[in-house]
Amino acid sequence: MSSKGAEGFRVAVVGATGNVGREMLSILEERAFPISEVIALASQRSLGHEVSFGDRVLKVQSLDHHDFSKTDICLMSAGSAVSKEWSPRIGAQGCLVIDNSSCWRYDERVPLVVPEVNAHVLADYMARRDKLNIIANPNCSTAQLVVALKPLHDKAKITRVVVSTYQSVSGAGKDGMEELDRQTKALYSLQEVANKKFTKRIAFNVIPHIDVFMEDGFTKEEWKMNVETKKILDPKIKLTATCVRVPVFISHSEAVNVEFANPITADEARDILRSSPGVLVIDKQEDGGYITPHEAAGEDATYISRIRTDSTVENGLAFWCVSDNLRKGAALNAVQIAEAIINRKLLKPKAA
Repeated sequence: MSSKGAEGFRVAVVGATGNVGREMLSILEERAFPISEVIALASQRSLGHEVSFGDRVLKVQSLDHHDFSKTDICLMSAGSAVSKEWSPRIGAQGCLVIDNSSCWRYDERVPLVVPEVNAHVLADYMARRDKLNIIANPNCSTAQLVVALKPLHDKAKITRVVVSTYQSVSGAGKDGMEELDRQTKALYSLQEVANKKFTKRIAFNVIPHIDVFMEDGFTKEEWKMNVETKKILDPKIKLTATCVRVPVFISHSEAVNVEFANPITADEARDILRSSPGVLVIDKQEDGGYITPHEAAGEDATYISRIRTDSTVENGLAFWCVSDNLRKGAALNAVQIAEAIINRKLLKPKAA
Protein backbone atom coordinates (compact mmCIF):
# COMPACT_ATOMS: atom_id res chain seq x y z
CA MET A 1 0.00 0.00 0.00
CA SER A 2 1.22 3.50 -0.70
CA SER A 3 1.40 6.34 1.77
CA LYS A 4 -1.79 7.72 0.25
CA GLY A 5 -3.77 5.06 2.09
CA ALA A 6 -7.17 3.57 1.43
CA GLU A 7 -8.60 6.80 0.00
CA GLY A 8 -6.41 6.40 -3.06
CA PHE A 9 -7.09 4.58 -6.32
CA ARG A 10 -6.19 1.07 -7.36
CA VAL A 11 -4.12 1.44 -10.52
CA ALA A 12 -2.98 -1.33 -12.86
CA VAL A 13 -0.20 -0.83 -15.42
CA VAL A 14 -0.48 -3.28 -18.32
CA GLY A 15 2.77 -3.73 -20.21
CA ALA A 16 4.74 -2.87 -17.07
CA THR A 17 7.98 -4.41 -18.34
CA GLY A 18 8.15 -2.23 -21.48
CA ASN A 19 9.77 1.20 -21.89
CA VAL A 20 6.50 3.11 -21.51
CA GLY A 21 5.12 0.87 -18.79
CA ARG A 22 8.20 1.40 -16.64
CA GLU A 23 7.95 5.13 -17.29
CA MET A 24 4.31 5.09 -16.20
CA LEU A 25 5.28 3.53 -12.88
CA SER A 26 8.04 6.07 -12.42
CA ILE A 27 5.76 9.02 -13.15
CA LEU A 28 3.00 7.76 -10.86
CA GLU A 29 5.52 7.78 -8.02
CA GLU A 30 7.15 11.10 -8.98
CA ARG A 31 3.84 12.94 -9.11
CA ALA A 32 2.53 11.41 -5.88
CA PHE A 33 -0.52 10.07 -7.69
CA PRO A 34 -3.25 9.15 -5.14
CA ILE A 35 -2.74 5.39 -5.11
CA SER A 36 -3.94 2.82 -2.59
CA GLU A 37 -2.51 -0.05 -4.63
CA VAL A 38 -0.48 -0.36 -7.83
CA ILE A 39 -0.38 -3.59 -9.83
CA ALA A 40 2.19 -4.37 -12.51
CA LEU A 41 0.72 -6.56 -15.25
CA ALA A 42 2.14 -8.12 -18.40
CA SER A 43 1.86 -11.26 -20.50
CA GLN A 44 2.38 -14.73 -19.05
CA ARG A 45 6.00 -14.81 -20.27
CA SER A 46 6.85 -11.87 -18.00
CA LEU A 47 5.26 -13.47 -14.93
CA GLY A 48 7.50 -13.04 -11.90
CA HIS A 49 9.70 -10.36 -13.44
CA GLU A 50 10.36 -7.37 -11.21
CA VAL A 51 9.86 -3.64 -11.89
CA SER A 52 10.58 -0.60 -9.76
CA PHE A 53 7.98 1.64 -8.18
CA GLY A 54 9.76 4.32 -6.19
CA ASP A 55 11.83 2.53 -3.55
CA ARG A 56 9.71 -0.60 -3.88
CA VAL A 57 9.97 -3.57 -6.21
CA LEU A 58 6.80 -4.97 -7.76
CA LYS A 59 6.47 -8.52 -9.02
CA VAL A 60 4.81 -8.63 -12.40
CA GLN A 61 1.49 -10.46 -12.45
CA SER A 62 -0.35 -12.02 -15.37
CA LEU A 63 -2.89 -9.92 -17.24
CA ASP A 64 -4.91 -13.07 -17.91
CA HIS A 65 -5.73 -13.63 -14.25
CA HIS A 66 -6.29 -10.13 -12.87
CA ASP A 67 -9.74 -9.14 -11.57
CA PHE A 68 -10.34 -5.62 -12.89
CA SER A 69 -13.67 -5.28 -11.08
CA LYS A 70 -11.64 -4.20 -8.05
CA THR A 71 -9.36 -1.84 -10.03
CA ASP A 72 -10.16 1.83 -10.65
CA ILE A 73 -7.77 2.80 -13.46
CA CYS A 74 -5.83 0.74 -15.99
CA LEU A 75 -2.91 2.36 -17.79
CA MET A 76 -2.64 0.22 -20.94
CA SER A 77 0.70 0.09 -22.74
CA ALA A 78 0.86 -3.34 -24.30
CA GLY A 79 0.23 -2.65 -27.99
CA SER A 80 -2.82 -2.51 -30.23
CA ALA A 81 -3.54 -6.23 -30.42
CA VAL A 82 -3.63 -6.59 -26.63
CA SER A 83 -5.66 -3.41 -26.23
CA LYS A 84 -8.19 -4.45 -28.85
CA GLU A 85 -8.85 -7.68 -26.97
CA TRP A 86 -8.56 -6.48 -23.40
CA SER A 87 -9.59 -2.82 -23.13
CA PRO A 88 -13.34 -3.40 -23.75
CA ARG A 89 -13.29 -6.34 -21.32
CA ILE A 90 -11.55 -4.27 -18.67
CA GLY A 91 -13.86 -1.30 -19.24
CA ALA A 92 -16.89 -3.56 -18.91
CA GLN A 93 -15.73 -4.46 -15.40
CA GLY A 94 -16.01 -0.81 -14.38
CA CYS A 95 -12.32 -0.01 -14.66
CA LEU A 96 -11.32 3.07 -16.66
CA VAL A 97 -8.74 2.26 -19.34
CA ILE A 98 -6.29 4.91 -20.54
CA ASP A 99 -4.80 3.34 -23.64
CA ASN A 100 -1.43 4.24 -25.12
CA SER A 101 -1.79 2.19 -28.31
CA SER A 102 -3.24 3.30 -31.64
CA CYS A 103 -6.15 0.86 -31.32
CA TRP A 104 -8.87 3.24 -30.08
CA ARG A 105 -7.63 6.68 -31.19
CA TYR A 106 -9.83 6.87 -34.27
CA ASP A 107 -12.96 5.30 -32.76
CA GLU A 108 -15.73 7.90 -32.57
CA ARG A 109 -16.88 6.43 -29.26
CA VAL A 110 -13.50 7.07 -27.60
CA PRO A 111 -12.09 10.52 -26.72
CA LEU A 112 -8.51 11.24 -27.78
CA VAL A 113 -7.06 13.49 -25.10
CA VAL A 114 -4.10 15.75 -24.40
CA PRO A 115 -5.07 17.47 -21.13
CA GLU A 116 -3.49 20.84 -21.98
CA VAL A 117 -5.56 20.91 -25.18
CA ASN A 118 -8.95 19.22 -24.77
CA ALA A 119 -9.49 18.09 -21.17
CA HIS A 120 -12.97 19.63 -21.45
CA VAL A 121 -14.21 16.53 -23.32
CA LEU A 122 -13.67 14.32 -20.27
CA ALA A 123 -16.69 15.49 -18.26
CA ASP A 124 -19.23 14.67 -20.98
CA TYR A 125 -17.59 11.32 -21.67
CA MET A 126 -17.43 10.20 -18.05
CA ALA A 127 -21.09 11.12 -17.59
CA ARG A 128 -22.21 8.83 -20.43
CA ARG A 129 -23.85 5.60 -19.39
CA ASP A 130 -23.00 3.87 -22.67
CA LYS A 131 -19.28 4.68 -22.57
CA LEU A 132 -16.68 2.00 -23.32
CA ASN A 133 -14.63 3.22 -20.32
CA ILE A 134 -11.69 3.77 -22.67
CA ILE A 135 -9.76 7.01 -23.21
CA ALA A 136 -7.03 7.13 -25.85
CA ASN A 137 -3.57 8.64 -25.72
CA PRO A 138 -2.39 10.18 -29.02
CA ASN A 139 0.68 9.26 -31.00
CA CYS A 140 3.86 10.57 -29.36
CA SER A 141 4.66 12.96 -32.21
CA THR A 142 1.12 14.37 -32.14
CA ALA A 143 1.04 14.95 -28.39
CA GLN A 144 3.88 17.46 -28.28
CA LEU A 145 2.73 19.16 -31.47
CA VAL A 146 -0.80 19.94 -30.28
CA VAL A 147 0.47 21.23 -26.93
CA ALA A 148 2.42 23.83 -28.90
CA LEU A 149 -0.33 24.54 -31.44
CA LYS A 150 -3.29 24.95 -29.07
CA PRO A 151 -2.44 28.41 -27.59
CA LEU A 152 -1.44 29.72 -31.01
CA HIS A 153 -4.68 28.44 -32.52
CA ASP A 154 -6.66 30.20 -29.78
CA LYS A 155 -4.93 33.46 -30.66
CA ALA A 156 -4.88 33.53 -34.47
CA LYS A 157 -6.70 30.41 -35.80
CA ILE A 158 -4.43 27.92 -37.55
CA THR A 159 -5.34 26.99 -41.09
CA ARG A 160 -2.39 24.83 -42.19
CA VAL A 161 0.57 23.03 -40.62
CA VAL A 162 3.64 21.55 -42.29
CA VAL A 163 5.73 19.44 -39.91
CA SER A 164 8.89 17.39 -40.31
CA THR A 165 9.69 15.08 -37.41
CA TYR A 166 13.04 13.81 -36.14
CA GLN A 167 11.94 10.85 -34.05
CA SER A 168 14.13 8.93 -31.61
CA VAL A 169 14.56 5.18 -31.72
CA SER A 170 12.79 4.73 -28.38
CA GLY A 171 9.60 5.38 -30.32
CA ALA A 172 10.18 1.91 -31.79
CA GLY A 173 10.53 0.34 -28.33
CA LYS A 174 13.35 -1.59 -26.70
CA ASP A 175 14.27 -3.25 -29.99
CA GLY A 176 14.84 0.13 -31.61
CA MET A 177 17.09 1.35 -28.82
CA GLU A 178 19.05 -1.89 -28.80
CA GLU A 179 19.54 -1.75 -32.56
CA LEU A 180 21.03 1.74 -32.45
CA ASP A 181 23.32 0.71 -29.59
CA ARG A 182 24.38 -2.50 -31.33
CA GLN A 183 25.00 -0.88 -34.71
CA THR A 184 26.99 2.01 -33.21
CA LYS A 185 29.27 -0.41 -31.36
CA ALA A 186 29.66 -2.53 -34.49
CA LEU A 187 30.68 0.45 -36.62
CA TYR A 188 33.27 1.60 -34.07
CA SER A 189 34.76 -1.90 -33.92
CA LEU A 190 34.67 -2.34 -37.73
CA GLN A 191 32.21 -5.23 -37.52
CA GLU A 192 29.32 -6.05 -39.84
CA VAL A 193 26.16 -4.02 -39.23
CA ALA A 194 22.84 -5.86 -39.38
CA ASN A 195 19.36 -4.33 -39.71
CA LYS A 196 16.60 -6.09 -37.80
CA LYS A 197 14.18 -3.52 -36.40
CA PHE A 198 14.62 -0.79 -39.01
CA THR A 199 14.53 -1.01 -42.79
CA LYS A 200 17.98 0.56 -43.15
CA ARG A 201 20.94 1.20 -40.89
CA ILE A 202 19.98 3.71 -38.19
CA ALA A 203 23.42 4.37 -36.68
CA PHE A 204 24.86 7.59 -38.17
CA ASN A 205 21.93 7.72 -40.58
CA VAL A 206 18.34 9.00 -40.89
CA ILE A 207 15.41 6.99 -42.25
CA PRO A 208 12.43 8.84 -43.84
CA HIS A 209 10.06 6.00 -43.03
CA ILE A 210 8.06 5.32 -39.84
CA ASP A 211 5.24 2.74 -39.86
CA VAL A 212 3.76 1.24 -43.02
CA PHE A 213 3.25 3.00 -46.36
CA MET A 214 -0.27 3.90 -47.39
CA GLU A 215 -1.80 4.13 -50.87
CA ASP A 216 -1.20 7.88 -51.18
CA GLY A 217 2.53 7.54 -50.48
CA PHE A 218 2.39 8.85 -46.92
CA THR A 219 3.27 6.55 -44.04
CA LYS A 220 0.79 5.66 -41.35
CA GLU A 221 2.78 7.72 -38.82
CA GLU A 222 2.26 10.78 -41.03
CA TRP A 223 -1.42 9.94 -41.43
CA LYS A 224 -1.76 9.61 -37.64
CA MET A 225 -0.45 13.12 -37.06
CA ASN A 226 -2.96 14.54 -39.52
CA VAL A 227 -6.02 12.69 -38.24
CA GLU A 228 -5.17 13.04 -34.55
CA THR A 229 -4.49 16.78 -34.75
CA LYS A 230 -7.91 17.24 -36.33
CA LYS A 231 -9.65 15.13 -33.66
CA ILE A 232 -7.89 16.75 -30.71
CA LEU A 233 -7.60 20.36 -31.83
CA ASP A 234 -9.73 21.30 -34.85
CA PRO A 235 -11.04 19.25 -37.80
CA LYS A 236 -10.60 22.26 -40.10
CA ILE A 237 -6.81 22.38 -39.74
CA LYS A 238 -4.92 21.10 -42.78
CA LEU A 239 -1.73 19.23 -41.90
CA THR A 240 0.98 17.45 -43.83
CA ALA A 241 3.85 15.60 -42.19
CA THR A 242 7.14 13.94 -43.08
CA CYS A 243 8.22 11.57 -40.31
CA VAL A 244 11.88 10.62 -40.00
CA ARG A 245 13.69 8.23 -37.65
CA VAL A 246 17.00 9.61 -36.38
CA PRO A 247 19.88 8.09 -34.35
CA VAL A 248 18.80 9.60 -31.03
CA PHE A 249 17.81 7.38 -28.09
CA ILE A 250 15.12 9.54 -26.43
CA SER A 251 13.06 12.63 -27.38
CA HIS A 252 11.34 13.55 -30.61
CA SER A 253 12.04 16.84 -32.40
CA GLU A 254 9.83 18.63 -34.92
CA ALA A 255 10.37 21.48 -37.37
CA VAL A 256 6.96 23.13 -37.61
CA ASN A 257 5.62 25.65 -40.11
CA VAL A 258 2.20 27.14 -39.32
CA GLU A 259 -0.16 29.33 -41.37
CA PHE A 260 -2.84 31.38 -39.61
CA ALA A 261 -6.10 33.03 -40.62
CA ASN A 262 -5.18 36.12 -38.59
CA PRO A 263 -1.96 38.07 -38.05
CA ILE A 264 0.44 36.95 -35.31
CA THR A 265 4.03 38.03 -34.78
CA ALA A 266 6.94 35.93 -33.52
CA ASP A 267 7.11 38.06 -30.37
CA GLU A 268 3.41 37.54 -29.71
CA ALA A 269 3.77 33.80 -30.21
CA ARG A 270 6.76 33.73 -27.87
CA ASP A 271 4.84 35.53 -25.14
CA ILE A 272 1.77 33.32 -25.58
CA LEU A 273 3.77 30.11 -25.43
CA ARG A 274 5.72 31.23 -22.37
CA SER A 275 2.46 31.42 -20.40
CA SER A 276 0.95 28.20 -21.82
CA PRO A 277 0.54 24.97 -19.82
CA GLY A 278 3.06 22.24 -20.52
CA VAL A 279 5.32 24.51 -22.60
CA LEU A 280 8.79 25.90 -21.92
CA VAL A 281 10.28 28.42 -24.35
CA ILE A 282 14.07 28.29 -24.80
CA ASP A 283 14.60 30.78 -27.59
CA LYS A 284 17.73 32.89 -27.61
CA GLN A 285 19.03 33.80 -31.03
CA GLU A 286 22.59 32.82 -30.21
CA ASP A 287 24.81 29.74 -30.14
CA GLY A 288 23.18 27.15 -27.90
CA GLY A 289 20.07 29.25 -27.29
CA TYR A 290 17.71 26.41 -28.21
CA ILE A 291 16.72 22.98 -26.93
CA THR A 292 17.97 19.63 -28.23
CA PRO A 293 16.70 16.06 -27.67
CA HIS A 294 19.48 15.34 -25.19
CA GLU A 295 18.37 18.17 -22.91
CA ALA A 296 14.67 17.31 -23.15
CA ALA A 297 15.14 13.65 -22.17
CA GLY A 298 13.69 12.94 -18.74
CA GLU A 299 11.75 16.22 -18.68
CA ASP A 300 7.97 16.73 -18.70
CA ALA A 301 7.75 19.89 -20.79
CA THR A 302 7.25 20.44 -24.49
CA TYR A 303 10.12 22.75 -25.39
CA ILE A 304 9.83 25.42 -28.09
CA SER A 305 12.77 27.17 -29.76
CA ARG A 306 13.62 29.07 -32.96
CA ILE A 307 10.30 30.95 -33.15
CA ARG A 308 10.36 33.17 -36.24
CA THR A 309 8.17 34.74 -38.87
CA ASP A 310 7.71 32.90 -42.15
CA SER A 311 7.60 35.68 -44.73
CA THR A 312 6.67 33.31 -47.59
CA VAL A 313 3.01 33.33 -46.52
CA GLU A 314 0.71 36.09 -45.30
CA ASN A 315 0.42 34.96 -41.67
CA GLY A 316 3.10 32.40 -40.99
CA LEU A 317 5.39 31.22 -38.21
CA ALA A 318 8.09 28.58 -37.95
CA PHE A 319 9.42 26.97 -34.77
CA TRP A 320 11.35 24.02 -33.35
CA CYS A 321 9.60 21.67 -30.90
CA VAL A 322 11.23 18.98 -28.71
CA SER A 323 9.81 16.63 -26.07
CA ASP A 324 10.61 13.35 -24.35
CA ASN A 325 8.47 10.88 -26.31
CA LEU A 326 8.37 8.33 -23.50
CA ARG A 327 7.00 10.94 -21.10
CA LYS A 328 4.75 13.58 -22.71
CA GLY A 329 4.40 11.44 -25.80
CA ALA A 330 3.15 8.47 -23.81
CA ALA A 331 3.42 7.78 -20.07
CA LEU A 332 3.11 11.32 -18.70
CA ASN A 333 0.12 12.16 -20.88
CA ALA A 334 -1.68 9.00 -19.71
CA VAL A 335 -1.09 9.89 -16.06
CA GLN A 336 -2.15 13.50 -16.71
CA ILE A 337 -5.44 12.23 -18.17
CA ALA A 338 -6.05 10.25 -15.00
CA GLU A 339 -5.16 13.30 -12.89
CA ALA A 340 -7.53 15.49 -14.89
CA ILE A 341 -10.37 13.04 -14.28
CA ILE A 342 -9.64 12.81 -10.55
CA ASN A 343 -9.17 16.57 -10.11
CA ARG A 344 -12.55 17.15 -11.77
CA LYS A 345 -14.10 14.57 -9.42
CA LEU A 346 -15.26 12.49 -12.38
CA LEU A 347 -14.13 9.21 -10.81
CA LYS A 348 -14.29 7.93 -7.25
CA PRO A 349 -12.31 5.02 -5.80
CA LYS A 350 -14.22 1.77 -5.56
CA ALA A 351 -15.14 0.60 -2.10
CA ALA A 352 -12.47 -1.61 -0.54
